[in-house]
Amino acid sequence: MARTESNMLPLGTQAPDFSLVDSVSGDTFTFHDIAGKKGTVVMFICNHCPFVIHVNEEIVRVANDYRVTGFGFVAISSNDVEKYPQDAPDKMWEVARDNSYPFPYLYDETQEVAKAYDAACTPDFYLFDAEHKLVYRGQLDNSRPGNSIPVNGRDLREAIDNILNNSPQRKDQKPSIGCNIKWK
Repeated sequence: MARTESNMLPLGTQAPDFSLVDSVSGDTFTFHDIAGKKGTVVMFICNHCPFVIHVNEEIVRVANDYRVTGFGFVAISSNDVEKYPQDAPDKMWEVARDNSYPFPYLYDETQEVAKAYDAACTPDFYLFDAEHKLVYRGQLDNSRPGNSIPVNGRDLREAIDNILNNSPQRKDQKPSIGCNIKWK
């Protein structure tokens, strides 16, 4: 397993917009379509990455826990499907169904959205506030495949809770670690 860290897009960055097709519904979504009243979580994931598979259940729990509090969630896959056919939209649909994703799972065929977010790995997490400004980027938590640390979503949950409680965000945000995005 190759281990690639997040690039850590600068805090305060305005959320890059996108217009991508959902692999489940076939509908097209923009950032503004999925944005929540309180904030928005954008996740770069893919089907085959062991780091994503390791946290899939927790990202579903986090989304289910916080959607009702005014947060929007979206997952985006930007991998090159010619070299990695297991990440193709028809397979994305299966993964979304099998994991009961409560959020759109969008396909970034041109990889332009991943570039706009400076995404580097899967999973990679971005939290934007109500004004669509980046307040958190990095890891879900300290758990990785094989390190025996339980998956609990601590870092992302804390960042979302900080928005809900009008508390300052941590300055020492840790990058996510995962498989590199499979560039064309």
